[in-house]
Amino acid sequence: MSVTVALAGNPNCGKTTMFNDLTGNSQFVGNWPGVTVEKKEGRLRGHKDVSIMDLPGIYSLSPYSLEEVVSRNYLMNSHPDVILNLVDASNIERNLYLTTQLTEIGIPVVIALNMMDIVRKNGDVIDVKKLSQELGCQIIETSAVKNQGSMEAAEAAVRMAQSGKKTVPQHTFSDRVEKALAEIREIAGNSIPEENSRWYCVKLFERDEKLKEQISLSSDKASKIEGIIAACETELDDDSESIITNERYEYIARVIKDCVHKKRTGMTTSDRIDHIVTNRILALPIFVVVMFIVYYISITTIGDIATGFMNDTLFGEWISPAAKSFLTGIGTADWLTGLIVEGIIGGVGAVLGFVPQMLILFVMLCALEDCGYMARIAFIMDRIFRRFGLSGKSFIPMLIGSGCGVPGVMASRTIEQDRDRKMTIMTTTFIPCGAKMPIVALIAGAIFSGAWWVAPSAYFIGVAAIIISGIILKKTKMFAGEPAPFVMELPAYHVPTVKNVLRGTWERGWSFIKKAGTVILLSSIFVWFASSFGFVDGAFGMVEDIDTSILAVIGSAVAVIFAPLGFGNWQSAVATVLGLVAKEEVVGTFGTLYAVAGDALGMVEEGDFGGLSNIAQHFTYLSAYSFLIFNLLCAPCFAAIGAIKREMNNAKWTWFAIGYQCVFAYTMALMVYQFGLLFTGAGFGVGTVAALIVLIAYIWLLFRKGYDENGARLRAASAVRS
Repeated sequence: MSVTVALAGNPNCGKTTMFNDLTGNSQFVGNWPGVTVEKKEGRLRGHKDVSIMDLPGIYSLSPYSLEEVVSRNYLMNSHPDVILNLVDASNIERNLYLTTQLTEIGIPVVIALNMMDIVRKNGDVIDVKKLSQELGCQIIETSAVKNQGSMEAAEAAVRMAQSGKKTVPQHTFSDRVEKALAEIREIAGNSIPEENSRWYCVKLFERDEKLKEQISLSSDKASKIEGIIAACETELDDDSESIITNERYEYIARVIKDCVHKKRTGMTTSDRIDHIVTNRILALPIFVVVMFIVYYISITTIGDIATGFMNDTLFGEWISPAAKSFLTGIGTADWLTGLIVEGIIGGVGAVLGFVPQMLILFVMLCALEDCGYMARIAFIMDRIFRRFGLSGKSFIPMLIGSGCGVPGVMASRTIEQDRDRKMTIMTTTFIPCGAKMPIVALIAGAIFSGAWWVAPSAYFIGVAAIIISGIILKKTKMFAGEPAPFVMELPAYHVPTVKNVLRGTWERGWSFIKKAGTVILLSSIFVWFASSFGFVDGAFGMVEDIDTSILAVIGSAVAVIFAPLGFGNWQSAVATVLGLVAKEEVVGTFGTLYAVAGDALGMVEEGDFGGLSNIAQHFTYLSAYSFLIFNLLCAPCFAAIGAIKREMNNAKWTWFAIGYQCVFAYTMALMVYQFGLLFTGAGFGVGTVAALIVLIAYIWLLFRKGYDENGARLRAASAVRS
């Protein structure tokens, strides 16, 4: 007998950790039919006939967000065999709100009481047996983060499904509400199913519009039910939805009083930490210091040492010379030797050389996520973002985008308001992703001699770009309006687990490594061929001077566009354009081009990034930083552009997003370079005038009066009346 287990729970209750623990590598990820919310399914380890469906994290079954609609539709229409409800025991009162709804829908429910390790650490006691009786569900104590109890909970859910027993809700509301629900049940009759009639009655009492659309009630029945609801509202002096919410929490409070005994009522360790890290004054400086340390360690210190070994020693002194010697020894043609050593090893190796820096960065970011700090950052950034028209929810995609822009763009699905979601999609890729970090590391190491400030500044440039864009876009008619409300549970702090950190690091790093073996490989071969062949005296063939190659001719035509930004040489232009294919290819292109130019990898001193330091001949400090800014902020790689197209679901919006990103990147790089020249005494020219015009335009866009959505509506209404 095959069994389907629906894994349901609040956000940050440990559901993802438990899902990964239960399914291992047998996971299938896609989208729910008709919507862009991620769908995750897997097979229970050791049970081929048991599938686990990981529902989106939700707080209730009210249809207020896409996640709630998806979860509710799946439970009511697909009828899984059993629900495994993950409840955060350290925040049990808030989590049981969803539980009271799940037990009403007629599907067997087993509760996994998670984070029991935190409860015990706090000295609290939960009477699990009594709680089970109160809720009418079997309860298994778990600690998903420590891999304790997860399998026992899943197996208990399977046994419950196989037994055929239904979960009967034990909770009741006040007599007045119960009377109203009974009257609604009597009037609704056969219009609602018997097995979960209580859930339908409660939703009808709450005036759930989506439910009304699904069931066929005559106008007479609907009128009578409305009369019952109105009478109850008048008597209890509240709206129907608030009445049910209060009734649920009153019931939960009674259960908590009988079953949960807290040792202390004062501040927990997490509360004390939050008192500092979420402080209105200290929160932002602490965040800046934390991110500075993360990037300093991963790019400038430990990461720099590891990358120096990869580029200079592994590829520069060992692999490239050995490959060239071997190929020459067996009589390989010069062009093929050049393709393998300079094209493939030079291009792909230049990218792979930066893998250690990225892995160190991902390890640190995953550790911050796993310990609970990044959830606080979303809360902190909400206070800041709301001042500029963005919701704190916008920071979640940006956080995810630090690994890869594709899932970062996809994570914007959690934002309910369409305008906020579109603006988040447009700005998320401003945050440096893993693919952009090799560019940052290259510029920092090869041009700025490993200066400590380059890598952290790249991150905060992305944040600043998001804030500036938020201010500008929110003042337009397309994006005007209040940002989406932000509600989020803050999980208790805990020590990051090695398994979770390594899993997160591998998931983020593997996509980068995979690109190096596919897209970067093909791009490097193209770059080598186009830079090694050209027309000499009217004949096509290999060229000795790279400046006469096909790539140089094409690049020189494009380079004119970037001349006002300071990097008007064809090599930089080619690298920038190919960066649209994959951002890693910026470094891969330099690796191939400068190997072709005659400086074989490994022929330079330690610390010179395997020959890539030769790019310094085409850059000044100012033009290099301008190059960095443009490549950080311009349109992302093809894969991320594809994700933008899927999430926008509109070609015009996709082109608008790409155009905005490229124009924003170009103008920012223009101002940095031209004003930099002015301040360093290089003189006043046409480029300076252009930069001044751009600056004035940005000042006007930032400080102009924005579009007043409410005022526009009032004016429209006035026009209609007149």
